Amino acid sequence: MRNIKILGMEYALWLYIVACLSWLLLRLWELHITAPVILLFPLIIAAVMMLDKGNLAAKIAGITTKSILWKVELFIILSISLIMAWVIVEVKPLDFLTQAANTQSILSGIFNPNPAEMVPMLAALMETIFLALLATVFAIPFAFVLSFFAAKNLMFGSIWGRLAYLAIRTVSTIFRSIEAIVWAIIFCVWVGIGPFAGMLALWIHSIAALIKLYSEQIENIDSGPVEAIKATGASTLQVWCYAVAPQILAPYLAFTIYRWDINVRMATIVGFVGGGGIGLALYQQQQMLAWRNVGLIMWLIALVVWVMDMFSGYIRNRLITN
Repeated sequence: MRNIKILGMEYALWLYIVACLSWLLLRLWELHITAPVILLFPLIIAAVMMLDKGNLAAKIAGITTKSILWKVELFIILSISLIMAWVIVEVKPLDFLTQAANTQSILSGIFNPNPAEMVPMLAALMETIFLALLATVFAIPFAFVLSFFAAKNLMFGSIWGRLAYLAIRTVSTIFRSIEAIVWAIIFCVWVGIGPFAGMLALWIHSIAALIKLYSEQIENIDSGPVEAIKATGASTLQVWCYAVAPQILAPYLAFTIYRWDINVRMATIVGFVGGGGIGLALYQQQQMLAWRNVGLIMWLIALVVWVMDMFSGYIRNRLITN
């Protein structure tokens, strides 16, 4: 069974290599390789590689070997991945070095901001800060409660606990994988363009993100107090309140402040699709090619992010230290 598992991994590795090479041949030289060749050729290579117990799949499976074959395979995979990335991204170093003059009007506006628009932009910036604050505050109670059900060490004691763990983890992972800007588009259609839509987008994303952070902190707690309180006949709720909660409150506060910091920055992005705040103002000024106003907004955003970063970093260090 172990050899079959290693063969399967080795086949998957070489299938990736052959598929990448066939794509490069098609993209660069228009040479087409048929699907049967792409599927069968890696199987032949994998079978040959199985003759040497030092292949990469065996190394991944934990088999100790002095062979350098796995290093060769790893080098091939990394090299082909970098080449694929270079071709797909269409990296053009020459354009980067020779066409900087195209950005002259933008850069001149950024480094010569328009102070006449300071008041309306500050109002939009305040909207962004409080939008992010509300999204974070509203997310805390949902994430706090659900994080207990998403912690493996608390929920794996029964079949219902396992099902609850799997359901909450799956839903939160899906919601977290959908970027806040997509949620903003959905809520702009739902409740209309404005800061409320942006707040809802960050709220949904924050709940999913905080569930992950909170639950992982619960999974890393000291199990001693939990076992001691269980031994007294305490209920599940009492165990959570008196054994789990005291160990997680300080990290929870640190994670929450960090999330607020993230939300302030993400609020700028959701504004681009109608989520309100400074992001919406930035999009409008950029559309009008008002680069001096864009420069003012960028400097204001940079200042707020810097202040928030210093403040949140200080608070997190104080909480964790104490």
